[in-house]
Amino acid sequence: MEDNKENLKRVVGIFGFSTNIINMVVGSGIFVLPAIVAAGLGTSSIFAYLLCGFLVALVMLCFAEAGSRVTDSGGAYIYIKTAFGPYFGFLTSILFVLATISADAAVANAIVDIIGSIVPEFKITYIKILIFLILFAGFGFVNIKGVKNGVKVVKFVTVAKLIPLLLLVLFSWGDVSLDNLSIGTVSPFNDIAKMSLILFFAFQGAESGFSISGEVKNPKRNIPKGIFLSIIIILILYILIQVVSQGVLGDSLVTFKENPLGAVANQIFGPIGFTAMTLAAAVSMLGYLSSSILSMPRILFRASKDNVLPIKSLTKIHSKFSTPYISIISYASAGFLFASIGGFEQLAIISSATVLLIYLGVSLSVVKLRKLNIGSGNEFRIPGGYLIPVLSSLTILYLLSNLARNEFIIILIAIIILTFVYFLKTKPNKK
Repeated sequence: MEDNKENLKRVVGIFGFSTNIINMVVGSGIFVLPAIVAAGLGTSSIFAYLLCGFLVALVMLCFAEAGSRVTDSGGAYIYIKTAFGPYFGFLTSILFVLATISADAAVANAIVDIIGSIVPEFKITYIKILIFLILFAGFGFVNIKGVKNGVKVVKFVTVAKLIPLLLLVLFSWGDVSLDNLSIGTVSPFNDIAKMSLILFFAFQGAESGFSISGEVKNPKRNIPKGIFLSIIIILILYILIQVVSQGVLGDSLVTFKENPLGAVANQIFGPIGFTAMTLAAAVSMLGYLSSSILSMPRILFRASKDNVLPIKSLTKIHSKFSTPYISIISYASAGFLFASIGGFEQLAIISSATVLLIYLGVSLSVVKLRKLNIGSGNEFRIPGGYLIPVLSSLTILYLLSNLARNEFIIILIAIIILTFVYFLKTKPNKK
């Protein structure tokens, strides 16, 4: 049996690799996005899904080549740092944390909104903030008490999120009206690109599936095949969800922004279906939030240990529970703050835009790593020369050009502050 240089056995086939990516991607966003996308594009929504799927496939191929050239752990951070140096590696690591905090805050808003479709009191501002406090403080406390407690909560998520979606798609076809799916006029491409910025939120996370690349059999063949298989399955599932939502609810879909799939389930199965889908969505989102608050504080901890983040208190370990409690408290507090000051759509766009910046860095790193001739000589190489990394970079830049002014300013300010912190941190001490 083939082993890699880290003594990990290559036992994972195409199916295992693909399902890992699918599990990482299919999360909370798809439960609320169908109505938001329909409100922006109507029956042209499918084109936004196709654009996002196209971009993710391009980016994942760039991840595959960069990962085969730079085999150290660290994902996008280590690829970009190796290609462009420590400054861009620093920006990548912190932007990744910022993107995840924004995503967590967006999901927390979605949880409150979706439960608010059953209990209207959840929509009251001070109650929303109280729920945010309970969510982030609760998951923070669970993870401070020990990583086993966090993992127990996470394990339940995969089945809880996939089965209701598949059942909804399966049983909704009889109620789909073709008139509701008729595309009269196609939305302008700029509108499709703008809506793709928020829809991209549902496609994030595929890069995390590369965590098992070192255990994939015949990686040069299976990794690219696994990427395309997983992206195709995700794209088909998402399009089917959008089609049944639009086909069943028609123009009224846009009025169910808090819980569109619950509205579809209500139409198909009645009040029981509405309640079941709402609870399934809430469980999936809670699972995502728990998983994020379990894993992301470890990145803050590691970044502080490596002196990437000049905040030494983040390295403190709890004397009783042996967990990075300061990192957990800091991350959960930031999530609570973001959730309290922003709504789902704005936070999802900020998260997507920040992830797109990281994807841009990975796409460009493929070009630079080739020029630096970094690799063992047996690495996976994307066919077509520089076509795919360049096409990926141009597509990302075009999507980012559709950012609203306030969202662009937020990200720009974050980069300026991080740049100041980096050069202050690296400035030589003078006696």
